[in-house]
Amino acid sequence: MPDKGLFLVVCEWSVYLLRCSDNSLYTGIATNVPRRLSEHEEGKLGAKYLRGRGPLTLVFQQVVGDRSRASRVEHHIKRLSKREKEAFVRSPDIFRSHIQALAAT
Repeated sequence: MPDKGLFLVVCEWSVYLLRCSDNSLYTGIATNVPRRLSEHEEGKLGAKYLRGRGPLTLVFQQVVGDRSRASRVEHHIKRLSKREKEAFVRSPDIFRSHIQALAAT
């Protein structure tokens, strides 16, 4: 007889950065970044900040693990200055290393 126990579904969370038409950068987390980008572009389920700031361009994304880690990394990125975020976007490998170090803590 098959086990009728519950199955735990583990989702991989990513942190992502979007560039808005006004050149601002938006940081978010999602399990499906392309779907989340579509939600932002449609405006109904997206973040209020992004309404009217399209078109949006995905400039960075990185899988970071579970939701808790993703939230910590997102918070850290949001605390960076625009200048620091732009430097990371220009050097994605350095940004990935920085994020992996944050996610490991």
